[in-house]
Amino acid sequence: SFSDGGRFLDDASALAAAELMLADGAVIIDVGAESTRPNAPAIPAAEQIARIGSIVERLVERGALVSIDTTDPEVAAFAVGQGATLINCVDLRAAGPLAAVASRAGVMRALMHSRGSMTTMAGFSRADERAYEDVDRDDAREWTAAKDVAVARGLPETDVILDPGLGFHKSARHSLELCARLEELVGLGHPVLVGSSRKSFLAVVTTAPGRDLPPPDGRLGGTIASCLVCAEKGAAILRVHDVAEVRQALAFAEQTRLVERGAKRA
Repeated sequence: SFSDGGRFLDDASALAAAELMLADGAVIIDVGAESTRPNAPAIPAAEQIARIGSIVERLVERGALVSIDTTDPEVAAFAVGQGATLINCVDLRAAGPLAAVASRAGVMRALMHSRGSMTTMAGFSRADERAYEDVDRDDAREWTAAKDVAVARGLPETDVILDPGLGFHKSARHSLELCARLEELVGLGHPVLVGSSRKSFLAVVTTAPGRDLPPPDGRLGGTIASCLVCAEKGAAILRVHDVAEVRQALAFAEQTRLVERGAKRA
């Protein structure tokens, strides 16, 4: 992760972090051995597999649902062999090869909208504002084209999860607009995964002029707010770092809805 990458490279620390997330209410643990932040260097498949080690298998033994975050079919196949039930890919160009792995294994596939590779794309909310004519429609069109490639490789439509790719070759305004118009992407009929947690666009759109942008671990308020907005608009999965805090906010929002419904019935 751009936020905590490198902190959990050995099995013991990774397992401890995952167990804390599960205790805090996480449903899926996303495991990755290569940073997917924009401009991150590529890591060879063999090294990724060595980094993953037995962590996926050990998490599955504890009853966790595990996602493997990779663009490499070899790494995906290794993790699925250990029991991962979701392949999470941040590169539309890998739609076909990873779909073939997912189809053979009978697992789901999260496909994220992006442009270019991790080493070439404009990241950290620095994309040109003119990069999209209409970011929501362009995102949907390009994602759908990649999804169709995945389906052609044997992956059932019902096994594809849509990730709009907040922050990946997008300006802060683009990411904000995708959150604001998330219902349009939900309307495509696929479960929507949103990964807004700690991202730079949160700092850009919430920081007063003249003030320094907060670092990733100083963006909790924006993270919680974006998760609440996206959940309200139909997001099925929220990918977060601060599990306990986001779960607490979601639980409060749900309780207010229950009270509101009860008041209306009365």
